[in-house]
Amino acid sequence: MTKYSTGAPATGITLGLDTFGDVLADDHGAPVSHAETIRGLVEHGVLADQVGLDFFGIGEHHTVDMPLSAPDVVLAAIAAKTSRIRLGSAVTVLSSDDPVRVFQRYSTLDALSHGRAEVILGRGSSTESFPLFGYDLADYDELFEEKVDLFSRLLEEKPVTWSGRMRPALTGQEVVPRTEAGPIPAWIGVGGSPESVLRTAKYGMSLMLAIIGGPSSRFRPFAELFREVQRRLDKPQRAIGIHSPGHVADTDEAAREELYPHYVEVLTRVSRQRGFRAPTRETFGQEVSEHGSWYVGSPETVARKIAATLKTLGASRFDLKYGLGGVPRGAVLRNIELYGTRVAPLVRELVAENIEEKEGSKS
Repeated sequence: MTKYSTGAPATGITLGLDTFGDVLADDHGAPVSHAETIRGLVEHGVLADQVGLDFFGIGEHHTVDMPLSAPDVVLAAIAAKTSRIRLGSAVTVLSSDDPVRVFQRYSTLDALSHGRAEVILGRGSSTESFPLFGYDLADYDELFEEKVDLFSRLLEEKPVTWSGRMRPALTGQEVVPRTEAGPIPAWIGVGGSPESVLRTAKYGMSLMLAIIGGPSSRFRPFAELFREVQRRLDKPQRAIGIHSPGHVADTDEAAREELYPHYVEVLTRVSRQRGFRAPTRETFGQEVSEHGSWYVGSPETVARKIAATLKTLGASRFDLKYGLGGVPRGAVLRNIELYGTRVAPLVRELVAENIEEKEGSKS
């Protein structure tokens, strides 16, 4: 096993990796099978632990391009081979799932991992799970609101009495297994809706800002709103995290050239499905620039951009969505290694410098 030296974290920030389980390519450019994709995620999670990262998350999807319909099963396999890294969803589509089963699956993961489980809840920007499980998209908002309400009760780990329109009622029922070290950390993924920010604060969960296009700075009002509403509701101040896509290689040029053809292919396909403008070399350049929301480049370029975004939004966590569909396996493994051994230490160093400057200006 290769040994890595990453040093102890210098700050209270969390640096993680997220994946949607995109089907990657082998070293000859051919897509790998669904089975190999899933086994590869275990390898990625183990490597993320070895290189000193804080979190590894797998997002639920139900498509041929992203066949990760049971992330908690894969996370359990990673838990068995690691001892330190936190593991969780990135995201769980709660609207088309049952809150009781989600709680049970992740409390089971928490037991297997000795208290390292987390869950990020979302409404689902990809909606394939709704018809798959018999839900009506017309109920999109009501489903999530009701189910978040129930999930927040389940986190208390007490007998639950609850009723709603979308699910059978519970009357003083125990939901097991219980966790050993207290509630599972729960986040709500937000893509740019003030109502979602208010909901997150209301239920006392942490806020994960999914920033996948345009300047990250445009999310600053959402971060400020979240902090303000928590104060107004006299809630504990919960963490703010950022989830954004990217790719790290040894140089800026290598990272951009490795990612660009897959960026165009994947986003062109998604643009046809969702009705937005197809990507171009110009839009790619904007997104990977200093002010865009894609973190693509050498370790230093990516680290400086992450640190700047954390400072702008007052966030304490950054999860890099890695492994865009079609990227070769070798490039993905190199991305993970560089992110853990070179990007993360530099981000922590830059954040620590920002804290020292801020404290110095007050004295």
